[in-house]
Amino acid sequence: MATAGSGSSKDAPTNPRGIPYAPFVDKVEDYVTSRTEVEGTLKNFQEMISKYQFMEMNTQRRAAGLRDKIPDIQKTLDTVRFLKTRKPDADPIETTFELNDTLYAKAEIPHTEEVYLWLGANVMLSYPLPEAETLLISKLETAQRSLANCEEDLDFLREQVTTMEVAVARVYNWDVAQRRKEKAEGGSEGAAASKGGGDTS
Repeated sequence: MATAGSGSSKDAPTNPRGIPYAPFVDKVEDYVTSRTEVEGTLKNFQEMISKYQFMEMNTQRRAAGLRDKIPDIQKTLDTVRFLKTRKPDADPIETTFELNDTLYAKAEIPHTEEVYLWLGANVMLSYPLPEAETLLISKLETAQRSLANCEEDLDFLREQVTTMEVAVARVYNWDVAQRRKEKAEGGSEGAAASKGGGDTS
């Protein structure tokens, strides 16, 4: 019997991020040979569905974070590029900056050759404008690539969940058909025995 767990083996085919393909159940007999194996097979399939759904939930969360992050990176990159176009004798720029969600303050920004960038984990570093632009372009491209991978993985995971749900339905329907077959055979045998026992001539 081919077990459902074989779909998660080390040699199983995966997508580019290492998520395994769900086994496609064409013939139920390849997975179960008797009704005693049905319950275990269905349990394995349900576990695989749960794993795919868990991965889907985590990927959705990651994609949402990237969708929030990408506009911020783009906005920062646009600001750095604007500062690069400013000439040394240009007048200071009057702007507002955010102190918290509802509080802003005014500031004047003179010509500058460097900016401070948040790198995460409460770390801020000073960069010359050309280096800041290069860093932000790299971070933006990485985030966009990661988002594209997340969206591709989400489509892939939904397909695998659908494949496993079809597999569950096929095994369940096979079990129902086997039960009816056994019941019909049992009824035929009982009728034959009754007929044989009633013939006294």
